[in-house]
Amino acid sequence: MKILVTGAAGFIGSYVVQQLLQRGDEVVGLDNINDYYDINLKLGRLKQAGIEQTALNWYQFIQSDTQPNYRFIRMNLEDNQAIKMLFANEQFDRVCHLAAQAGVRYSIENPYAYIQSNVDGFINILEACRQHHIQHLVYASSSSVYGLNGKVPFSEQDSIAHPVSLYAATKKSNELMAHSYSHLYQIPTTGLRFFTVYGPWGRPDMSPFLFTDAILNDRPIKVFNNGDMLRDFTYIDDISEGVVRCIDQIAQPSEHWDALNPDPSTSLAPYRIYNIGNANPVKLMDFIQTIEQACGKTAVKQFLPMQPGDVYQTNADTSALEEAVGYKPAKPIADGLQATVDWFKDYYSL
Repeated sequence: MKILVTGAAGFIGSYVVQQLLQRGDEVVGLDNINDYYDINLKLGRLKQAGIEQTALNWYQFIQSDTQPNYRFIRMNLEDNQAIKMLFANEQFDRVCHLAAQAGVRYSIENPYAYIQSNVDGFINILEACRQHHIQHLVYASSSSVYGLNGKVPFSEQDSIAHPVSLYAATKKSNELMAHSYSHLYQIPTTGLRFFTVYGPWGRPDMSPFLFTDAILNDRPIKVFNNGDMLRDFTYIDDISEGVVRCIDQIAQPSEHWDALNPDPSTSLAPYRIYNIGNANPVKLMDFIQTIEQACGKTAVKQFLPMQPGDVYQTNADTSALEEAVGYKPAKPIADGLQATVDWFKDYYSL
């Protein structure tokens, strides 16, 4: 197949690209390489797939030096004309849309970036999929859509009416927009609610990276809500495997749709929503202790109250995804964190 992967220089996107290439698909990667965090990490991920730093040039295809089936282009999602031309010229079979302005806390500081990328950019992708009869659109949602929900584990059948950050609100809007396009134009869409992804080449604004960096460089770590939090940490290899399986599993209308008791995760349209996580939440203090063991050092802890936009726990019910595509995470957290710390030491020559 010929597959477009947006966010190809991102954490999850770079792993999905590699997995698709390994099995023989033709892949076009797209990213704007913005400076939300250190672009050297993004360039390093691209280099893993044979894309050299000439990728910084805008609107120019870069052929991979090592992967004959891979090309990369730097482009903004919100550039409607450029997206239209890309789809018209390339004639993709399927689209894996992972690009977005990420981060809960940054959405409080810079809300407009989230509307531009996550809403304006998403409608451009939907329109291009409609106009070019894309077989299947798989896109990134987020566990943050569950917001103030107290019932755990979080189920795709639960209401997501109370997001607590603009980031979460934009991801909820993506799910609603996708459903309208699935309904109106019969475009199969699958939304994936990611639960705290970690691993080598991870994002520096996420706790595994932040904690590892601080511990190895003898700085205190910030422990929010005084350590009383739970997170469903999921290793990157498990996540990318799940994403690729979902690309293959084209969303179908539900045979059991009941308009009097509608399931938010399915529809009469070819539309699905899945949680994608580890389904095994870890206490924050246990998580920190495991990182300490992997680093071989004890953290200096600065205990702080809950941050605005944060939630107390994330906990995924992944039974629907397991039933649909056989997704079952396999990486124990101790092994995953050791691999993450080992990569960090190597990357930063520590």
